[in-house]
Amino acid sequence: MESKCTPTVYLTREINPESLVRIYKALGVPATGRVAVKMSTGEGSNPNYLKPELINGLIFEVDGTIVECNTAYGNAPEDEQDDRNNSANHWKVIERHGFTPMFKVDIMDEEGEMRIPVQDSTHLRYDIVGAHMANYDFMIALNHFKGHPMGGYGGALKNLSIGCASQNGKAYIHSAGKMEKLDMEKLWTPEYIGDQDGFLESMAAAAQAVVDYFNEKQGIIYISVMNNMSIDCDCVDHPEPVKLEDYGILASTDPVALDQACIDIINNQQVTAKNDPTDLLSRIDQQHGIHTIEHAEKIGLGCRKYTLVNIED
Repeated sequence: MESKCTPTVYLTREINPESLVRIYKALGVPATGRVAVKMSTGEGSNPNYLKPELINGLIFEVDGTIVECNTAYGNAPEDEQDDRNNSANHWKVIERHGFTPMFKVDIMDEEGEMRIPVQDSTHLRYDIVGAHMANYDFMIALNHFKGHPMGGYGGALKNLSIGCASQNGKAYIHSAGKMEKLDMEKLWTPEYIGDQDGFLESMAAAAQAVVDYFNEKQGIIYISVMNNMSIDCDCVDHPEPVKLEDYGILASTDPVALDQACIDIINNQQVTAKNDPTDLLSRIDQQHGIHTIEHAEKIGLGCRKYTLVNIED
């Protein structure tokens, strides 16, 4: 039994389909009922997303459905074919990236949205998620750990919050509660996204809302893959080059501990000719990314102190 104050984070340095299944089983929490696997299937021209051939064993093991939501932005005119801000184009990208031939996939806000309660009402009165979330009993947050232009880093907390939010929900989180209905012309202006810490705190609150939702059903677990770690997210169409070597896969029943463990691993990386964490650490620092984790712990979502267990030992 895990201590409430020091959750276990499991680690394997191997990144392959078999190790992904092993680390899922190490958690000791079987996915039951209708299983949603929340992950990013990647922006159109982004090569860094988790590939179907890596995740196929886990998806088949749990009989899961990959779930996504549409984005709250569009690309430049020359990259419009890579847009995911409407379902028609989003489906084309999902197919082009090889997911639909292999898996069940669901764009959760394709047919609308729903509101779920938040515990932390500092900025948000509720969380706005894809309506299809109601179709699932259990969630696996399958995260690709990397940088992020606005959040500093992307991991479990971002995947649960921005990742599960409908387009209106994304606007609501990014604006720290100022915009409840997406207005593309206004959203990215300083008036709506000028409160960086408010945005990060809103992500933590929205993540907690999703966790609470599935804990009231059959449960939720978190797995993060540390590979292809650009300073840019999988949502960026043309990301910066990857400067970090692949590290491994981590998993936990605590999303705060999991994100903290990934951050700690990056902080402890040594600069070499093939492995340089400098840019990613600068991005996290510049965007105050650690504050998402700090606030998530403050509101009771999880603990930053953890025990790291290598499942290969």
